[in-house]
Amino acid sequence: MRLRVEFTTEPFDLDEAPAHAVVAREIVTGAELDAVDVGPFGNTAEGDADRVLDAVGALLRQSLEAGATRVSLQVNVIADDRQGGAADGEGDAT
Repeated sequence: MRLRVEFTTEPFDLDEAPAHAVVAREIVTGAELDAVDVGPFGNTAEGDADRVLDAVGALLRQSLEAGATRVSLQVNVIADDRQGGAADGEGDAT
């Protein structure tokens, strides 16, 4: 199974990235995920379910320890074209 995680950490700082945001980005960029996109207000990463879930756990623990007061995230199952599988409600459920 493949997953996509989208996340933000708060509080925001428009002048420089807060420590909690830097920690979160370092976790996802170092997690050996297939696709990582980091930005000033939102971040996404995709990959194998186990790797994404491990990264999410580390992201939550370490960004909160680094001063985040809120972590918003969404996790979606995505189609894995390498296995010919379907996700997001697509495919035959029989």
